[in-house]
Order: sequence, then C-alpha cells, then structure tokens
Amino acid sequence: MDVEPAPERNLESIVFIIDDDAPLREALGSLLRSIGLRVELFGSVADFMQYQRPDLPSCLVLDVRLQGTSGLVFQQALADANIHLPIIFMTGYGDIAMTVRAMKAGAVDFLEKPFREQAMIDAVVAAHTRDRSRRECERRHHELRTRHGTLTIREQAVMALAVSGLINKQIASAIGLSEITVKIHRSQAMRKMRAQSFADLVRMAESLGINH
Repeated sequence: MDVEPAPERNLESIVFIIDDDAPLREALGSLLRSIGLRVELFGSVADFMQYQRPDLPSCLVLDVRLQGTSGLVFQQALADANIHLPIIFMTGYGDIAMTVRAMKAGAVDFLEKPFREQAMIDAVVAAHTRDRSRRECERRHHELRTRHGTLTIREQAVMALAVSGLINKQIASAIGLSEITVKIHRSQAMRKMRAQSFADLVRMAESLGINH
C-alpha cells in the first residue's frame, strides 16, 4: 500500500488561533498542521497576549464572539497598539454589519461557521502572503532610513533640494556653497543611498517622506 509522505513543516511562518470552543480550536489546528503549517492555539485573548510571538510571517484566526474581549474589540486594540497581524475572522452569528466593520478594519477574510476547510486554507495562505509583503516593505524602508542616516547634514540638505527639482547652481545659492561642492555632496548622496539613477534617488526620497 502506498503511503503519502507527511507534509514538510513550514517553520518560517505561523498561524495563531484564538477560539474558546476547544473542539473546534483543536480541529482547526489539526487541519492546518496537516498541510505543514506551524500552529499555536489559544482559548482566549489573554492567553494569546501572554505568548511571546516569534518574529515570523504570521496570521491570526480569530473567533468574533469570545468570552471576555470580543474579536472585533481585539482587532481594534491590535491596530491601536500598531501591531500588524493579518486577521481571519470566524463566526457562527455573522451579519452584514459585523462583516463590513471587520473588513474595513483590515481583516483578510470573514468565514461563517461551518466553513469549508479549503476556504480556511486559502484565507491563511492569503494572510501569510500579505504579512510577508508588509515585512519586506518594512525591511526595505528600514534599509533606506539606515542609508539616509549615513549622509552628512550637508549631503542630506543637498539631496532634499535636488529631489525638489533644483539644479546644482540653485542649490549652491540656497545653502551658500560652491557649485563644485554641491556636485560632490550630490555624488556622495547618490553613492551612499545606492541610487542607480537620479530617478531612483527621487523614489527613495518619496519613500522616506522627504519634502520636496
């Protein structure tokens, strides 16, 4: 008899499940583990908040109606705390208003119990994709801030004026430097920012929120 190999565990992402219905919580955990996902189960928001979350692409599968803190209230609390965790809501008592509120607040999906197993799997995959994209954007932005921090005050000033559209002669007049010195500072800024072109430098400035 042929035996299918066990799915390879994906230890580079994680699914958190909060539901006070223990049988459902365990069943859902088994489902997601069966496709190789790492899963952590919690019976309440309080239990989850005591857990030290690893710094990995993650998502939260959350029951709307929990004892104590409701899922929607917890969603808002996470947003207020600037915790970016894609949420998939589950409910047995869903209504249009509740769904709209959850989705407007950034939920990935809103699944009414009983839901199809594939619907949950698809939602988790979408949530992990979203979180990976957010993390990559944050990583790139952090790198830009770090590079910008290596510029001298003069180089930062020249960069800001250059991306505003001023030519070297105008920049020199604005900050009281010679035109050749401005050219040197501009070249250094390009090098330190690792800009391949001036258009590239402009895009970096936009990402950093440099006024121009």
